[in-house]
Amino acid sequence: MCDISIIIVNYNTAELLVECLNSIASKSDMNSEVIVVDNASEDDSVALVTHDFPWVKLIANEHNLGFARANNQALQISKGRYVYFLNPDTVVQPGAFEAMIGFMTTHTEVGLAGTRIMNPDGSPQSSVEKRYPGQRRAKKDLNGLTGDIAWVLGASMIARRGIVEDQGGFDEDFFLYGDEQDLCLRIRKAGWEIGFIPNAVVVHWGGQSERKNPTIDVWKKKFAAESLFYRKHCSRRSIRRIHRANVVQALWRIFSLKLTLPLCADRRASLEKLDKYGLALKTFHFWKFF
Repeated sequence: MCDISIIIVNYNTAELLVECLNSIASKSDMNSEVIVVDNASEDDSVALVTHDFPWVKLIANEHNLGFARANNQALQISKGRYVYFLNPDTVVQPGAFEAMIGFMTTHTEVGLAGTRIMNPDGSPQSSVEKRYPGQRRAKKDLNGLTGDIAWVLGASMIARRGIVEDQGGFDEDFFLYGDEQDLCLRIRKAGWEIGFIPNAVVVHWGGQSERKNPTIDVWKKKFAAESLFYRKHCSRRSIRRIHRANVVQALWRIFSLKLTLPLCADRRASLEKLDKYGLALKTFHFWKFF
């Protein structure tokens, strides 16, 4: 068994994956293993990993199995005391791994923790949330849990291997979004806290595997994941309140956007927002209240 298993799920981000693996390779004194799961990339990701990074354990899927299922594939063959889930569009900064392992060793109440995440320009990226989606309207379902952090961004998070295994890994019903929210909540329900490691820094480009997809398709995936989260963790009464609030918000945003569209400097952005809130109306429709 090694100290840490670094798990990276890749989809069409070959150039960034190379930078990510190079940043890991510079920490060669670590007792670690690196597992890359490629979800049927159409670029040269698999060839690059095979040729340039022979020390990486590679799983090359013939089809895109989604983020959750691919992570579970790697989890099954991993051997680390800790598992570190890392996006391929990242660069791990010096000292991050030592900080992560040190934090998890001393904070025995924490089951999973996120790191500090920065944008490429050096500005901070939101990586810690104190509430779950819909929590204001689902207090009985989502309040009273261990710790004060609800969830951390899945681009960079470390967990105790045994705890993730006890939870059955990621829920594979989540294809791309929402999986880290669900896993963090299940870990908290099991009595563990979610932590944050401020001195472990990772640069994250963000959204690179979806960059070629239409914005509306990305929102379809996000709304589908959000709906799944509600169905899984909230009561029917809470879901009705959440749906009602989303519909009211969508109607108001559509009204205000149409009202200001003739005066808008960025017409394309406004039209994309109209598409987004139109999709929200379809997703959280009135008939779903009952």
